[in-house]
Amino acid sequence: MLTDIVLDAMGSDKAPEPEVKGAILAARSYPVRVHLVGPEDRIRPILERYTGRRARGRFSGAGNGRVPLPIEVIHTDQWIAMDDKPALAIRQKPHSSMRVGLKLVREGKAAAFITAGNTGAAMASAKMVLGNLPAVDRPALATVMPTSAGSPCVLLDAGANVDCKPHNLEQFAIMGEMYARSVLKIPRPRVGLLSIGEEEGKGNELTKETFPLMRALDLNFIGNVEGRDIFNGHADVIVCDGFVGNVALKTSEGLARLVRDLLRRSLTSTVTARAGALLSRNAFHDFKKRLDYSEYGGAPLLGVRGVCIVGHGSSSDRAIMNAIRVAAEAVQSRMTTHLEEQFTKRAAMIAVTSDQLSRNALVE
Repeated sequence: MLTDIVLDAMGSDKAPEPEVKGAILAARSYPVRVHLVGPEDRIRPILERYTGRRARGRFSGAGNGRVPLPIEVIHTDQWIAMDDKPALAIRQKPHSSMRVGLKLVREGKAAAFITAGNTGAAMASAKMVLGNLPAVDRPALATVMPTSAGSPCVLLDAGANVDCKPHNLEQFAIMGEMYARSVLKIPRPRVGLLSIGEEEGKGNELTKETFPLMRALDLNFIGNVEGRDIFNGHADVIVCDGFVGNVALKTSEGLARLVRDLLRRSLTSTVTARAGALLSRNAFHDFKKRLDYSEYGGAPLLGVRGVCIVGHGSSSDRAIMNAIRVAAEAVQSRMTTHLEEQFTKRAAMIAVTSDQLSRNALVE
């Protein structure tokens, strides 16, 4: 059975080519049906070019043999650009590719939505169209980071919320832990709070106030962690506000590029180095793959009623393909259902506690 995935064809910096090529790669590799949303006159020529046949009807392009690829084009002539102000764009572009795609998820015509577009607009549109899960104030972007231990580390928030309050980070911890368990299959994720020192009293006011809230949760909370712990495998989930998370993410991407470039120069500097590089090319290919953000697809926007994946603006076709894979895995693991059950229980517990406190106050 195919999983229906909606892809914003006009999200990335070079849209729609990476999206169309990524959709073709995913349709050939995974049990998915991809709905490309955007201007049909720009999408179909690319489909025809890369599938080697004229795209006709609902399913476009050639798959294996005579079987057509499960790709559908949904036309809209509006999309949100990277430099658009989210609130203004949402009002002025009611038929944007983001809005149309998210409505398909809300109406049950697709199981997940993906965009490599404007992050602020994606979050605002998802909140407006899909709505938040119960007791979730703000959704968070959860990005998967590679570690030296070989296991992934989930960092959230990676940029959806610049300014946060302690209870927001508390909710991020619950969502990140659930994502690590349900999608990454980590039995008991270790959850850490990103700070400038491991001691409980270290950090700014936000981390100091958040620490006791996270310690009170029924999670495997390991306390404060530092920036180096993002990559050493010490924690499976690391929580921070969106400002710090996005700086950490972008710094990591820049460092990964620097390491790759320096390594490439060193391996081509002399004849001996080139010979060594040739003999070790499989190891270096694996090294490059582990540092490449495109292998991780995109970051799920946790806390909304539906699977929503936000990719990098510079996403390649491979990154888009992997974002589709991540979306399908999130759907199959029933990630949103598990999160909703968790927060529904939590909302009920908070309501009972508040009611009890009110009764005690009246008695006193």
